[in-house]
Amino acid sequence: MDSCCVALRANTHVAKASKGGFNNGDKEFWGERIRGSFSNSVWDNQFAKSLKVDKSVNKFKPGVAFAVLTSNNGKETVTLQPPRFGRRKTDPKNVASIILGGGAGAQLFPLTRRAATPAVPVGGCYRLIDIPMSNCINSGINKIFVLTQFNSASLNRHLAHTYFGNGINFGDGFVEVLAATQTPGEAGMKWFQGTADAVRQFTWVFEVNMKTYEEISSDAKNRSIENILILSGDHLYRMDYMDFVQHHVDSNADITISCAAVGESRASDYGLVKIDSKGQISQFTEKPKGSELREMIILNYSILSIYIFVDPLQQVDTTHLGLSPQDALKSSYIASMGVYVFKTDILLKLLRWRYPTSNDFGSEIIPAAVMEHNVQAYIFKDYWEDIGTIKSFYEANLALAEEPPKFEFYDPKTPFYTSPGFLPPTKIDKCRIVDAIISHGCFLRECTVQHSVVGERSRLDYGVELKDTVMLGADHYQTEAEIASLLAEGKVPIGVGRNTKIRNCIIDKNAKIGKDVIITNKDVRCARSRPGRKRVLHSIWNHDYIGKGNNRGWHSYINRCWISIIYQGLGSKRVLRQEHFEARY
Repeated sequence: MDSCCVALRANTHVAKASKGGFNNGDKEFWGERIRGSFSNSVWDNQFAKSLKVDKSVNKFKPGVAFAVLTSNNGKETVTLQPPRFGRRKTDPKNVASIILGGGAGAQLFPLTRRAATPAVPVGGCYRLIDIPMSNCINSGINKIFVLTQFNSASLNRHLAHTYFGNGINFGDGFVEVLAATQTPGEAGMKWFQGTADAVRQFTWVFEVNMKTYEEISSDAKNRSIENILILSGDHLYRMDYMDFVQHHVDSNADITISCAAVGESRASDYGLVKIDSKGQISQFTEKPKGSELREMIILNYSILSIYIFVDPLQQVDTTHLGLSPQDALKSSYIASMGVYVFKTDILLKLLRWRYPTSNDFGSEIIPAAVMEHNVQAYIFKDYWEDIGTIKSFYEANLALAEEPPKFEFYDPKTPFYTSPGFLPPTKIDKCRIVDAIISHGCFLRECTVQHSVVGERSRLDYGVELKDTVMLGADHYQTEAEIASLLAEGKVPIGVGRNTKIRNCIIDKNAKIGKDVIITNKDVRCARSRPGRKRVLHSIWNHDYIGKGNNRGWHSYINRCWISIIYQGLGSKRVLRQEHFEARY
């Protein structure tokens, strides 16, 4: 930022203000009192004129002192940095957030067979809903709505235990769960048809809550909701939403979209944007393919000192992305994170009057709004992962166990909140654990855990080997007497039995795996597969049972169990088969 040099006469000084500053000589304005004459060197004429001296009373208009005196110069100087007079700091009390948690979660199936996507565990002891909820709390936003539809029982239970009652203190704010419902009339018989339709169906609730808080407030103007955040419930990231909202306010945007740079391999999975030199979005395309995808590539690589002869009107300045040259080449697209902030009146106008039949933000509302409104991009440079598929869920969890991790939940200043389980510490007996996350209340006996995430209340018996595996844990304990009784009856208790070896696996909650079981692809090659396939991933359902002595390679016979097998290798990924295996002994 530009600075100013202030020349001081021999009989002048810099004095600390009592509660002063230089506004009328006694009111503090981000700095210290300065007496003397000012000579402008850098600022524009208009700002320089605002620093005139009133010789009769020595009153000065606002300025900021960042240094006192410099002895190396021929005359004593003070460096000033001009304040942003036009900037209005946004109050978190004027912001409400809406978390979208009602999707069917088809791409996370079978983990979403009985749970909403935001209720799926992540990182051992958290749920995906804890990510946007904690980000809101850490940002000072305490007016939160959660929209739900599919399999919402476990999500509602988690929200109640964590954020209601004796949970997190929201002061004068609230957390309100809005479940999909039907109302009288033909239009009211439909469930949520998409993200935008979900918000549209509850606009009346948002207005009622906002009006209530305006009426009960002694300062109604400060309590009015000026901006609304729209958040996804299946992302992993840490963000100060108020920085995001402040950018939205400073740019006088109608809508602001949080964006991240992505590479070509993932670009078609997201909505992609083109931005101009001022950060305004000129084009938005949802999950483009083929020629549409190529049109969305960033054409200006000035950050790399590479000159590409293209139409200057199509070039985009990418220097503000903060990428290294190597990363800029890899991340040549700008993707929407599915995190939006709207001016409240603009959101209501778009949903109710302008596009009353549009059901989705990403594919309908946003692309149309870009053509009519000031839609700005906010570039998010930290870690962000969309956990919307089995593959991304698996990789994001295992990435938490790497060293150093790309993302971690440990930050005393911005903690992530979750339900207090009141569980005992994990008990580990003669185990070998390498690059792993072990959650609360687990029992590990002479086992090996490598590059894995082990969820709450997990039980790993003698000789178990767990590698590259995400184990979601259990909802309840079984006592030693119950376990002994089940084993005596030839049944399998919750957990993993003796001498079982598991690799590249997602084990859902309450799974029962017997002893001497192998769930792996030992040779990394198998029937009807091609050479070079590097990894096989098994996904084991909630409450699944695998009897003792079973070897789970390509030919798998598992009782009452779906298995999703994903092979990855040679730079490609595809689902080869997804079958229901009946018991065959």
